[in-house]
Amino acid sequence: MTDRSRNKAAEAMRAALLGASLLAMGAGMAPAQEGGLFAPRMVINGQTVTNFEMEQRMLFLRALRAPGDPEKEALDALMRDRLGAQAAKDMDISLTAEQVKQGMEEFAARANLTAEQFTEALAQEGVAPETFRDFVANGLLWRDVVRTKFASQVRISEAQIDRALAENAKTPQVQVLLSELIIPVQGEDISPVLDQARAIKADSGSEAGFASAARQFSAAPSAGRGGRLDWVPISNLPPAIAQQVLTLSPGEVSDPIVVPQAVVLFQLNSISDLESAMPAQVEVEYAQFALPPNLDPAVVRQQTDDCGDLYPLARGLPAEQLRVTKQMMDAVPQDIGLELAKLDPGESVLRGRGTYNELLMLCLRTGIPEADPNAAEIPVTTAESDAAEAEDKPLVDREAVRNQLGNQQLTALAEGFMEELRSEAIIEER
Repeated sequence: MTDRSRNKAAEAMRAALLGASLLAMGAGMAPAQEGGLFAPRMVINGQTVTNFEMEQRMLFLRALRAPGDPEKEALDALMRDRLGAQAAKDMDISLTAEQVKQGMEEFAARANLTAEQFTEALAQEGVAPETFRDFVANGLLWRDVVRTKFASQVRISEAQIDRALAENAKTPQVQVLLSELIIPVQGEDISPVLDQARAIKADSGSEAGFASAARQFSAAPSAGRGGRLDWVPISNLPPAIAQQVLTLSPGEVSDPIVVPQAVVLFQLNSISDLESAMPAQVEVEYAQFALPPNLDPAVVRQQTDDCGDLYPLARGLPAEQLRVTKQMMDAVPQDIGLELAKLDPGESVLRGRGTYNELLMLCLRTGIPEADPNAAEIPVTTAESDAAEAEDKPLVDREAVRNQLGNQQLTALAEGFMEELRSEAIIEER
């Protein structure tokens, strides 16, 4: 693979997984604990997790743009891997090399890459091939454990499907009132900023405390308001971040969330359910305009009411200086998604990008609602036979709902089993 194709593969991986370029940590990441890379970081039922494994899992999670505190998430994930592998051994469950290879190919295919291309792209982020292989293998082992132990227990009745369809039809829109605190990352070593964010979270015992910290440490425009934001529909947020926000209680502060060039904390101030239906997915169209030095950002913002107004200003500039992108919200880079969540169509925010300023404008936000299971389907037909066939076609795919409910049950049983394994394990952190 040439340097050019490696770079192309890396870009494809980033765009497909969550669409973000990221800072390689490399040598800038310190070992998780003192004592050397291969010293124990954690011992689980006599099996060791090393500092090297911790560092590698943190790099891997960052390459996938996984939300949350990287060290905390890596430690928990490796603990679950060990417990799951031990359970598999107790149940005489094992994998062949071919199964692991196929699993790696399936995982890489989510980014439209082969396993080899995906491994090459990860290597550019400092992730060893063995880390990717072990991640896939442990996931496959745990899946087989769960299926072997619980699949026969999952039974979905017709009444459960009916209730699920009724609930989906009246899903409320959820809005959240948040405060934010954004700490920029300088250089490649994110560890000091993560430590600072953890300390701020520990010291922020109230809304007033978080507001004071935001005024002092946040680089966001909201710092002067103590980080306070307006009400935001939860569907406007990047899905991975929305999931974290919804786990908070009012007044609680999130774990640090790593986004490109920054670490973010959120405090949930309030949550509200409205009567309107919540869209299943949100699609956004947004413009990124790299402003040339001769354009005053304030003047540009005064002259632009929508994305169409940007094109005359970009006339004669290289094409890459004005990019308009249309994406589903779960594919938007998290740092961009956080800014777009605060904007209405036609509104913009100015972002410093090192050597230049970027105008980020929301062009359009479109909610794609769940299909109403109670709505009548009106087929377009060209013959009587087509009409008869359409009449026989079910309005709702009940088997798809059954599978969804079954997976939810299986996930709940799996989480309960994992907690049981964790409670019975002897775990020592170093």
